[in-house]
Order: sequence, then C-alpha cells, then structure tokens
Amino acid sequence: MVQLFSRMRAPILSVVLLLTVSVAVGAQPGAGHYRRCLAQAETNPAAALADAEAWVKSAGGVPAEHCAAVALVSLKRYAEAGNRLDKIAGGQGRLDASFRVALFDQAGNAWLLAGDGARAVQSFSGALALSAGDPDLYADLARAQAMRRDWQEVVLDLNAALQLAPRRPDLLVLRASARHALKHYEDAKADIEAALKLKPGDGDALVERGLLRRQLGDLGGARRDFQAALKSNSPNAVAQAKANLDDLSP
Repeated sequence: MVQLFSRMRAPILSVVLLLTVSVAVGAQPGAGHYRRCLAQAETNPAAALADAEAWVKSAGGVPAEHCAAVALVSLKRYAEAGNRLDKIAGGQGRLDASFRVALFDQAGNAWLLAGDGARAVQSFSGALALSAGDPDLYADLARAQAMRRDWQEVVLDLNAALQLAPRRPDLLVLRASARHALKHYEDAKADIEAALKLKPGDGDALVERGLLRRQLGDLGGARRDFQAALKSNSPNAVAQAKANLDDLSP
C-alpha cells in the first residue's frame, strides 16, 4: 500500500533536467562555467556551492543560482534546494516554459526528500500550471499528496494521469495503492489486475496484490505474490517482497 509512495522520482540531477537547462543557457555567456559547476556539484558539492555563491554575487544569474541549488541537493540540504529551485522557476526572468516546468518538478522532488509534502504539492502544481498534459507530473503530485496522507486527492491526481496515459501499469499500481489505503478494495483489485494484464509479472503490481490479499486474510495468496515478485527485475519490488515475506514467516 503506502510503501509504493515512498519511492519518489528521486534523481534530482535528472538527465532531462540538465539537458533542458543546458539548452536554456547553452548560448549564454558563462555556459562553460555552468557546465563545470554542475559537474563539480556531483563530485565536490561543497566546492561547487562556494563557487556558485561567488558567481551569484558577480551577476551569474540563473545558471549560478541553479548550480547552487544542485549543490545543495547533493549536500542533502533539501529544503534550501527546494526554496532556491522554486525561486528560480517562479522568477521574472525570460525563461523557457519547459525550463520552468523542469525546475518546479525538481523543486517538488527536493521538497519530497525534505519530507515536506505541502511544499511539494505547491511546486508540482506550479509545473502542472505550465504543462497540464504531462502524466508524470500528475504522478509526482499524487506522491506529494500521499506524503500528506490525502488519499482522495491522490486518486484524483492519478485519475488525471491515467486519462492522459491509460496504458501505464505503474500509474494503475499507484492508484491501487491509494484505493487500498481508502479501503476501496474492489477498485484496488481491479487496478492491479489491469496493470498485470498490461505488464504480466510486474513486481510492483504483485507486491501490491500481495499486500491487498494479506489485508483481506488470504495469506497463502499473499505469499505466492511476494514470491513471484522476487523474480521481477525491479530492485524495489524485490526488497519489498522480501520484507513482506519475512513478516509472513511464523
């Protein structure tokens, strides 16, 4: 159930974001400095942060501010990073809309890592205001609502995601998890079966079905699902299956 929502879309330094930002600033003065700063943010974030802060003071603009935020994430100073990313994304500068969306999305993930679901909701909502046709943003918003235990909103966000991408088994499994939390067991079961029809043997779906079966007293069925999930290629599903099998052991 709730276990699935603990796996945020975590890589804050996603390739997509860095490519988007590189395109946005690639032709600007300081583009080389920016790329070096980002690279250093992964290998020596403290030095990258010091460099970025000095660059900000010498009018480095968005690239300097963004490098500072990336370094803060690497230093696990997630709330500071979230604040900084939100500020860049919502700023008055002339930024490409896709750049703002990527920054709001990463701000939301930083807030999730900081454990602040309410701020994450604000950031993801900012991204969706600019890109309402992205099912992954709705899924991210659902994860933020899950952190707040607002399962009704989680279901609504995943309904919107599934309207855009009806054949996404991962979204079906997430909605099943939320419906499980709401004790809407038949709806949860329907989502899981639909996910497994689209992707037979999916580890996350098998784990969620095992959790549901255990909730409903079918311990044998739950054990079979967890054992089947051990064969999946999802490390998270395998870890969850092992933990739940241990819980079922006499």
